[in-house]
Amino acid sequence: MVVRVQETAFDLGAEVKGFAEGCKNAGAVVTFTGLVRDLASGNLDRMLIEHYPGMTEKALSKIEAEAVKRWSLNESLIIHRHGMLRPGEIIMMVATASKHRKDAFEAAEFLMDYLKSRAPFWKQEFTNDGTEWVESKSEDEAALGRWS
Repeated sequence: MVVRVQETAFDLGAEVKGFAEGCKNAGAVVTFTGLVRDLASGNLDRMLIEHYPGMTEKALSKIEAEAVKRWSLNESLIIHRHGMLRPGEIIMMVATASKHRKDAFEAAEFLMDYLKSRAPFWKQEFTNDGTEWVESKSEDEAALGRWS
């Protein structure tokens, strides 16, 4: 069970390969990769992601431990970047491994829903029109609510 919060880019292929190779007793590996999405207007120049070191890792480790308790996971991995990112760049990755695909899929969805709505990251969008802090969306809150 690994949580990494980092500014530097990571090699998605190498991360997935390394994760899967470390899961000898698993029958399923599920991965999800999040990208910085441009705005509907196509106007996003960059996004700044801020966090408080120590606090963020602790919060992510806590939710990862919750996923391990709820589902039969062999392994899990969360990587989330911070700093200045551009549209199309990888922002985060979740990987889960279990004996059966249902647990791997559900745990990955749970972790992604948490990361999208509750993880202690603050996002600021920079466009040609100025800057704006990203607020949580009701659909992200609703997605997280299904795990209560």
